[in-house]
Amino acid sequence: MLENLDLDMWMDQAEWDAVSGELKKKLGVLQQRARALKIPTVIVFEGWGASGKGDKLSRLITNLDPRGFSVHSITAPSTDERRYPWMKRFWEKLPTYGDIALFDRSWYREVSVAREDEALSRRELNHRYDEIVDFEHQITDDGYVLVKFFFHITKKEQKKRFKALEEKKATRWRVTKADWDHNEHYDDYLTAFDEMISRTDRHNAPWTVVAATDRRYATHKVFTTVIAALERAIEDRQSGIERPFTGIRVSDDIRTEPCARLCDVDLSRSVSEEEYRKELKNCQKRLSELHGRLYLEKIPLILAYEGWDAAGKGGNIKRIAQALDARGYEVVPVAAPSTVEKNHPHLWRFWNTLPKDGHVAIFDRTWYGRVLVEHIEGFCTDEQWGRAYDEINRFERGLADWGAIILKFWLHIDKDEQLRRFNDRQNTPEKRYKITDEDWRNREKWDAYEQAVDEMLLRTNTSFAPWFVIESNDKRYARLRTLHAVIDAIEKRL
Repeated sequence: MLENLDLDMWMDQAEWDAVSGELKKKLGVLQQRARALKIPTVIVFEGWGASGKGDKLSRLITNLDPRGFSVHSITAPSTDERRYPWMKRFWEKLPTYGDIALFDRSWYREVSVAREDEALSRRELNHRYDEIVDFEHQITDDGYVLVKFFFHITKKEQKKRFKALEEKKATRWRVTKADWDHNEHYDDYLTAFDEMISRTDRHNAPWTVVAATDRRYATHKVFTTVIAALERAIEDRQSGIERPFTGIRVSDDIRTEPCARLCDVDLSRSVSEEEYRKELKNCQKRLSELHGRLYLEKIPLILAYEGWDAAGKGGNIKRIAQALDARGYEVVPVAAPSTVEKNHPHLWRFWNTLPKDGHVAIFDRTWYGRVLVEHIEGFCTDEQWGRAYDEINRFERGLADWGAIILKFWLHIDKDEQLRRFNDRQNTPEKRYKITDEDWRNREKWDAYEQAVDEMLLRTNTSFAPWFVIESNDKRYARLRTLHAVIDAIEKRL
């Protein structure tokens, strides 16, 4: 692909002077229109060292309102960043709706330069490609404009530019030993770049390969490509045509496991107070030991709690947390998204709260709000709901590939038990804060929620992130069953 590109593309100064003023003016106007329409934009600059990535990025942003963009220069991940899923640092840098993020190198560093420098295995490389495609699908489905540039020059041209940089004291620092090594092994990196482009050139995220021998031609290509992408997005948004609902998205490469429907769950199971106290002590002792081993092995643990209002999530989480070292876990309470969170993709806020390797994150409600309360209460579109199952499965698969143990609990009670607990909260002053008008409203939609939960269990019960329906009419039984599930999963991994 890259070998066949015509690199003898030129634009003389007079040609550039004739069009540059209009292009710069148009770019500034389009930025403001996109901002008013809340259209977010991500622009990626990839390519050879000394191919002009930084120069073209700089020329582009001088024509933008600085209050509406951010620039991210991506280098090798830090020691701390390596303790999280490798895509986390890129999710965190996504711009809010209406803003622009420009990346001088990006997530593609991890499948191109890093591929050769770190000698990645084919298995790890394939995992990274899968996650890149998933990531780009999710953000473009969410309305992001994604523009990807690859700046291409020959081995001879790169060598000439390195030498020119080294001749000047002010720019000598920009050429490193690694740069010369890349030039020496140009053909190996060319193969890596070719695969990178061919595997990730998609209709929603196409590559623009720029012949970068001539700086004016390359600059013109960048300006016209970004302008065209913004114009298309603005036209689509102003047309008022929403993404059509085409049904629930299903991917053939992710298999789900059978899971019982809520109506078939036996809620009569219980345990005596004496047996509960004895078993609770034993389970917590064992979990405490296992937490230490998780830390030493650097295995992350993610526990995701969903369930009916008043099903006992708080008490259940408390019994898990009591067994853990306070320095190695965090309980993440999930409420309605904030204004900032609403101006990012649905999963963005959950990427920001993932645990380090060896640590535990306990989510009190989760990313499944998209297919439960948001869907039923109309806080998301049918199209967003329809693709959420697949996005969630891919999110969880990426975490599992990273090495995380993921367990998901639905705490299940019947309608009569919920009413009893609601009345108890209403009539007990110290518990009254736990009951809200929203709880009563949700109860009126019990059947709709039950149907949504059954759909969720059916679509997202996977071997790498299984669901456990926890019988919770007896809170003591529920706590023990959850503890046993966590212990069994950790022991199996270790």
